[in-house]
Amino acid sequence: MAGSGVKTVIGIPFIHLSEINSTNIYAMEQVQAKLAEHGTVFFADLQTAGKGQMGKKWESEAGKNLLISVVLNTSSLNMGDQFALSAAVALATHDFLSVYIRQDLTIKWPNDLYWGDRKAGGILIENQISGGIWTHAIAGIGININQTQFPGTTSRAVSLRQITGKQYNAVELAKELCFYIEKRFHQLLISDGSIKIINDYNRVLYKKGEMVKLKTGNSSARYTIQQVDRLGLLYVSGGIPMQFSHGTVEWIIETKQ
Repeated sequence: MAGSGVKTVIGIPFIHLSEINSTNIYAMEQVQAKLAEHGTVFFADLQTAGKGQMGKKWESEAGKNLLISVVLNTSSLNMGDQFALSAAVALATHDFLSVYIRQDLTIKWPNDLYWGDRKAGGILIENQISGGIWTHAIAGIGININQTQFPGTTSRAVSLRQITGKQYNAVELAKELCFYIEKRFHQLLISDGSIKIINDYNRVLYKKGEMVKLKTGNSSARYTIQQVDRLGLLYVSGGIPMQFSHGTVEWIIETKQ
């Protein structure tokens, strides 16, 4: 711990909360109050105001899923590594899920976990910047584990139980996931680590090399997914090469007949 010479490990301490508004909100409050440091993980059985990307709610049935927020000290990273960190957390989640899901598992830009065309999990990274220094990131991760019905949410949601036919202990899985986050976070800290992270990310990119329908503003068109760069821009081709930043484009997933 700080001042003790002992290196912190992601997942220690592991704090299990029965109910909270949002693990990300709670984790950020704890960091700002200097009550949580690098490696602290907050797990919740139930979130009453779970947060997803772009201000969306993350819906989850009580006690059925993996809902955690991980405190990461980012002071040794560059401000330009924000997407690389997001990619590292997505890859760690992909590494972890790959133990249980042997095929068709990808990362949908920027950081959703997809099995085929169905969403198995999502990630929300929130940053704390102080005095021009990126001090901490809170990595919120939600993975559908034992839930089998998703009322009020996209029908494209899918859980580990639905994929494998087995039930799991979500707390034990969360602790297992911490091991993979630890590995990918330390990969970021080494020389050229962010380049390797982005290369690994592109290897498992959802729909890479395939034509998809994307909507920008009021118009939509088909593009071929090429790659994502270290700043998080999505490169596509179709007529002329283009790139999109997160939040400026919407995927139109077409149902196969």
